[in-house]
Amino acid sequence: METLGFFPFDSPSTSSGSLRVRMTFMKILAIGDIFGQPGREAIAALLPKIIAEHNIDFVIANAENAAGGRGLTPKVADELLSYPIDVMTAGNHIWEHDALHPYFDIHPILRPINVIERLPGRGWLTKSKKGLNVAVVCLQGQIFMEDKGPAVSNPFRMMEAVLPEMKQKSDLVIVDFHAEATSEKRALAWFLDGKITGLFGTHTHVQTADAEIMPGGTAYISDLGMTGPHASVIGLEADTAIKRFLTGERKHFKVAKDDVRLEGVIIDIDEKTRRPTSIERLQIKHSPPL
Repeated sequence: METLGFFPFDSPSTSSGSLRVRMTFMKILAIGDIFGQPGREAIAALLPKIIAEHNIDFVIANAENAAGGRGLTPKVADELLSYPIDVMTAGNHIWEHDALHPYFDIHPILRPINVIERLPGRGWLTKSKKGLNVAVVCLQGQIFMEDKGPAVSNPFRMMEAVLPEMKQKSDLVIVDFHAEATSEKRALAWFLDGKITGLFGTHTHVQTADAEIMPGGTAYISDLGMTGPHASVIGLEADTAIKRFLTGERKHFKVAKDDVRLEGVIIDIDEKTRRPTSIERLQIKHSPPL
């Protein structure tokens, strides 16, 4: 396991070593978009090591590109659920395979909570770990997402409407905001700062360098990045992507293979105050055996 980078951000109020020793933490790992077979292989190889090394308690993974780079199939869902993943989130590509729909009711797989149509599945759930109830929310943005899957309602108004129930049933609220525009992600983070535990962006497949604990206490990053092949154009073979831009051809879809990495963040949460104390970016290279 080759570590490309650990980039910690500690809350200024909790950076004292003596204070941190007195705390006990819930440690949440959030994994960026798993892309195709290379991404799944990285999960299989690296996830158990990360959990052991960092004492991870709870794992959230965005899996909407896990099947061939587009959507999630029952077979791939079964594979990912065999690993220590507590909740899988998604986005606009979760609707690619109708066969997955029955899984929404029996497995911890979320689709965007704010889809307008009456579609199967749920947008949030609560799981208990270490005596704390953790609510995980899957939410989709609107800006530059108009032609990407079913229409969604205003994510700000949706969170405003459902947050009271979530907070009544849970101790921690974590939001996966699957959106294109950084402005929309940051605006929502400010809107929810102090009201939720953490908000991380997904969808762009490019990890951002803005991990922080916001003034109100919410852990935030604009995008977790991608767990998959980085010698690519956001997961696609470069030649395939270039052809699309040159000719408009969109039928050919080929997942890249090289420079596979797992990307995401680890959030430390003080179990007593239930507030985040740090957020640490991960970039870990997966080198398959020859």
